[in-house]
Amino acid sequence: MFTPSSDDVRRFFCDIYRKHHAKEILSPLEAIALDWIVQHPEYESDLGDVDAALARDYSVDGGQANPFLHLSMHLTIAEQIAVDRPTGIRAASQGLTQRLDSEHAAHHQIMECLGQMIWNSQRAGLPPDGAAYLECVRRR
Repeated sequence: MFTPSSDDVRRFFCDIYRKHHAKEILSPLEAIALDWIVQHPEYESDLGDVDAALARDYSVDGGQANPFLHLSMHLTIAEQIAVDRPTGIRAASQGLTQRLDSEHAAHHQIMECLGQMIWNSQRAGLPPDGAAYLECVRRR
């Protein structure tokens, strides 16, 4: 199992941004990530300078959202939907997307549920509860 560090994640997204502007070929995973990067132009300054991105502290105390965490969550949700894991996430996402008339808005709602699931798992010291996560998405 691959467990990237926060620096690895930052380099990954900054490199995609660089490749995009240099018109270089992207891997399929990078192309999916680029779709979400493009939908977040507010992150351009963070993605355009890898050294600054590596040095920056995106702690909750700083008051600014972590663009790399945000983009990673979009990518995670896209992968979950693609493989339908947990089973039912694809249908729940499609329903939410239709209701909100926006895949992006649906992702942000799903992101809330994903964050809650991860927080609950870490707090309880238990594996993530996919059923509770899916139910949260369905309720939205």
